[in-house]
Amino acid sequence: MIELSWMAWTWPTAIFFLVIFALIAAMGVWEYAVPGGSPRVGILRFETTRGDRLFVSLLGSAFICLGWLWATDLSLWYALAVCAGFFLLVFRLV
Repeated sequence: MIELSWMAWTWPTAIFFLVIFALIAAMGVWEYAVPGGSPRVGILRFETTRGDRLFVSLLGSAFICLGWLWATDLSLWYALAVCAGFFLLVFRLV
């Protein structure tokens, strides 16, 4: 059996990793159904694919959450709402 005591496996932690896994799996299915990644040039003025936009949105969301923890004592659920908005903006504009 694998020793997992090095990390605090709580429900929010498990949900976080499951959501990341589900996003990557969904992108794989989407790529299989519609190959090519839908490359386009957005506000950053260089070509991005769906995978690029997912990576940017996940990386940006991590920084939003870290900044939220640094700047405020409010619940991270508010940061999650900000991250969801950021995710939508990235997929629409980038």
